[in-house]
Amino acid sequence: MDAREMKIKAAEAALAYVEDGMRLGIGTGSTAEEFVRLLAEKVAGGLKVEGVPTSERTARLCVELGVSLKSLDELPELDLTIDGADEVDEHLRLIKGGGGALLREKIVASASTRMIVIADESKVVATLGAFPLPIEVNPFGLVTTRLAIERVASRLGLTGDLRLRQSGDGAFTTDGGHYIIDASFGRIPDAEALSIELNSIPGVVEHGLFINMATLAIIAGAAGARTLEAKR
Repeated sequence: MDAREMKIKAAEAALAYVEDGMRLGIGTGSTAEEFVRLLAEKVAGGLKVEGVPTSERTARLCVELGVSLKSLDELPELDLTIDGADEVDEHLRLIKGGGGALLREKIVASASTRMIVIADESKVVATLGAFPLPIEVNPFGLVTTRLAIERVASRLGLTGDLRLRQSGDGAFTTDGGHYIIDASFGRIPDAEALSIELNSIPGVVEHGLFINMATLAIIAGAAGARTLEAKR
């Protein structure tokens, strides 16, 4: 089973949690896109859902495939969000934001009663941090914000490059008009402490640590899909 087949398996398993009439947060990324394609087939067959997309890219795919969309202002409370992850640990702590949609992803997930993560086995880790942590920042005061992130990392014993994400000839810009700093810490032993510290920096809009948000993960591997529940 190749990587795409595993993503499809995870998406298929997640679709079983979608019920008629649901208000559904729809995530961003390659695994989430497989879910959208499968969801669209069910919608074409009569399933009724109203979706809130976490990115402009996801919105375009949903429109193309005929999935009904609303804004989060129109549906401020959601039943379920289904989204991918760049890393997930045994406590269902996540790193997200590799695609640059982390702010909207976190807002939508926070508006949801449940969040289900869909991923392949390669995303499961013992300790978060091998995947660079995306930190969404305001373009104003970029150098000041970067220095503050460096000080926070130093206090927590974290080292590694902080790189401004690039796109073409300039900085990558999120759907919200912000920049992203990718922090290559390698290991993040205390994700909760780092989350609190990053949230205290005025120039940090949001970060890609999703803690106590996912309620279930569906992990696809060569043997099929399995579920992962948080160890509390």
